[in-house]
Amino acid sequence: MVIVIGLIVAFILILIFANRRTRHCRWREDRRGDRDGMRKYRCMTCGAEAFTSNGKPPLDCLANTPRR
Repeated sequence: MVIVIGLIVAFILILIFANRRTRHCRWREDRRGDRDGMRKYRCMTCGAEAFTSNGKPPLDCLANTPRR
């Protein structure tokens, strides 16, 4: 019984603290697109592309931003 309650609490905490801005984004690094110390990432869900300087995927979903 304690295990079941623990699993329910864990699931609720994940729902509360999950980052909703990137919930559906699946960022993959495109190593061919590196330039000037910036890493290129492409979202496999929506096709958005972004560059970051810290080597980590973007924190925001870029699906609804206009493309150049």
